Amino acid sequence: MSRFTVYQDNYADATLVSNLFIDEYMKDANDAQLKIYLYLLRMMSARLATSVSDIADKFNHTEKDVMRALKYWEKMRLLSLEYDESKSLTGIRLLDVNRRPGGDVFSLAPVVQLSSKLPVDRTGISALPAERTEAPSLVSSPAPERVSFEKPAYSADELRAFKNNEETAQIIFVAEQYLGKPLSASEIKTILFFSDKLGFSADLIDYLIQYCVDRGKKDFRYIEKVAVSWAEEGITTPKQAANASRKYDKTVYDIMKALGKSAAPTRAEADYATKWIQEYGFTSDIILEACSRTVLATDKHRFEYADSILKNWHTKNVRHKADIKLLDDAFTGTRKKAPAKNTSAGQFNQFMHTDYDFDALEREILSN
Repeated sequence: MSRFTVYQDNYADATLVSNLFIDEYMKDANDAQLKIYLYLLRMMSARLATSVSDIADKFNHTEKDVMRALKYWEKMRLLSLEYDESKSLTGIRLLDVNRRPGGDVFSLAPVVQLSSKLPVDRTGISALPAERTEAPSLVSSPAPERVSFEKPAYSADELRAFKNNEETAQIIFVAEQYLGKPLSASEIKTILFFSDKLGFSADLIDYLIQYCVDRGKKDFRYIEKVAVSWAEEGITTPKQAANASRKYDKTVYDIMKALGKSAAPTRAEADYATKWIQEYGFTSDIILEACSRTVLATDKHRFEYADSILKNWHTKNVRHKADIKLLDDAFTGTRKKAPAKNTSAGQFNQFMHTDYDFDALEREILSN
């Protein structure tokens, strides 16, 4: 009996999607972002060229919607957009999904990058895979550059075009209802910034303004700071924003207030608070005591200052406020035995009750 070959009729007509993309990236992307990313994979595997306008026509999106989706995936480090000197998009480099963002990559396996850096004409953008590279030695790749979220200086024409958009008009109307006043041109430009630069959807902008107003914050400078912090965290949906806000419980906001901060906590500030609560295991009364002493000692670098106090207390096994008093009493006794250097500052030093030099600490913080 003769040998035969088993084959599939359409074996070449398939697009591979990484399981990691399905497991970790797909759940947070919206419909437009998913469609466009999968379509890019399709065009790449078929070695076909495309363009922003072609993609917009195919999925009934605006070109701005397409660019917003592309910038989202660039922010997620799944692709890289390439431009010519006139800032026109000329190529899309699809990056290996397994190269996680936010850190160095160490691997003995070959790292395959899918590249679109090929000659193109004005009608389309190429999306072809690069050749597989040789397996590299154990080398660390540089960390990705931080995405800039600086607000552009929009022209009057850009503002007029934005206001005339039907979806925009609805966003402006909703914002005015939340704020209880008509929006100024500057405030409308800020909403344009949310949509154009940060890539926020209408639903996310709606949630953003409602979120801030519910917290008694109607100033657009505050709203913009919250929006940028969400963009830096990769938040693209109201659900993600709601989940992120739950991470910062009442204790975090009490800490912010105790240190004289009125804005929403930044990532670094929240990390400090999380460390004090979770890693050190301090209760709020101990943390707020450290904050109180910090405010009396300095008006600069207060989170770093409070962290130094709490680190010292953690090292000395402080678990209750009574433990702090014992440390204070022990320090006061040591001070009484030592020769007095400056009696005029005695009252302040007695209140601070610490066993380290605050002036030296501040100089150390400022030098870093």
